[in-house]
Amino acid sequence: MKFSELSDVVRAILILMLGIVLLDVMGALVKSMLPRYSAQELSAYRNFIGMVPSLIMLTLTGEIRLSPKKLIIRQWPLALLRGVFVTFAQLSYYLSLGKLEFATVSALTYTMSLFAVAFSVPVLGEKVGIARWIAVLLGFAGAIWIVRPGAEAFSLVALLPLCAAALYAASSVTVRLIDSDVSNALLYLYSAFSAAIGALILALSTSGFSGIDTMVDLGKIVALGLFGGTGVLCLMVSVRLVTPSILAPFNYFGILSAFTIGWLVFGEAPLDKLFPGVLFIVAGGLLIIWRERRRNKPV
Repeated sequence: MKFSELSDVVRAILILMLGIVLLDVMGALVKSMLPRYSAQELSAYRNFIGMVPSLIMLTLTGEIRLSPKKLIIRQWPLALLRGVFVTFAQLSYYLSLGKLEFATVSALTYTMSLFAVAFSVPVLGEKVGIARWIAVLLGFAGAIWIVRPGAEAFSLVALLPLCAAALYAASSVTVRLIDSDVSNALLYLYSAFSAAIGALILALSTSGFSGIDTMVDLGKIVALGLFGGTGVLCLMVSVRLVTPSILAPFNYFGILSAFTIGWLVFGEAPLDKLFPGVLFIVAGGLLIIWRERRRNKPV
């Protein structure tokens, strides 16, 4: 491998990890504020403020032109629908943060890749082989182990991270239905704008806005929005530097990051709940990655 290629790989991995940490810090800020603010209003704040870093970056790089013809895409209803998926995924994620351990929520949301495989059959008409179905079943077995529906302490709240993962997966899979010449940047703006409007409507029609109590809270709200937007931007940049298959195994760094943040910030260490279920989720994801690499390997 050439030095320049190795440099891109290293940079992509570091940027990916930075994005994961920023999103986890965002989640921690949301969790810390949930006793005083509703998940709906925090979601609205996050989406509107979170558009700022990407808009600045995309404007500076010239990826988004202000020509109306270049901003309107053929499948705009589907692009906006992806934002609706994100709105309810985010709401499910935030609600679960208020009730469950931080690391547990993070681990369960990593079933997103497993849902994506399952959704690719009816949505994209893909043929999923035995190896990927085994991976899906393995991951879901791990999720069930963590949720433990038959246990005395089981609550339906434990299903919220899985709901978030399924909705995020739906948003991810439907990207394949949009014309390939539409840039990722423009797609992101469509989904981000739609998610912001959806979160605002959801907040106004349910909990409303309680008002920001203190300057500290205002700082946290601005921070969670900027961290969330910058985190998503980091993920976008990383997948443009190298192919997603190279980065895929490093996504699971998020489980370690979330566990560390949960332990340091909230005093949580739910090892008994996470293991061994989290190992099944990771194993299922890695099996999918291995299968995709073999399928795409030139012969």
